[in-house]
Amino acid sequence: MTRMVNCVKLKREAEGLDYPPYPGDLGVRIWREISKEAWANWMEIQTRLVNENRLNLADARARKYLAQQMESYLFDDRDIEAHGYVPPSE
Repeated sequence: MTRMVNCVKLKREAEGLDYPPYPGDLGVRIWREISKEAWANWMEIQTRLVNENRLNLADARARKYLAQQMESYLFDDRDIEAHGYVPPSE
């Protein structure tokens, strides 16, 4: 049976994540309040942030920056995008 959550990002009921995708209390909060769809959207944005900003994930400052952006995107209803990113034209 699929676990449903009331997704705070999408503002509707949607399929929930199978397990906390991030360590600690924040991961549990994401698991409880964020849908698979919203998490997948964040993962795409995170990839662009890492690539466009040339972030080194071994650097604690880069990880902290990504965590702040993730919380803003998922819980504060902010639109986050990498500076300089241009979506592909069709």
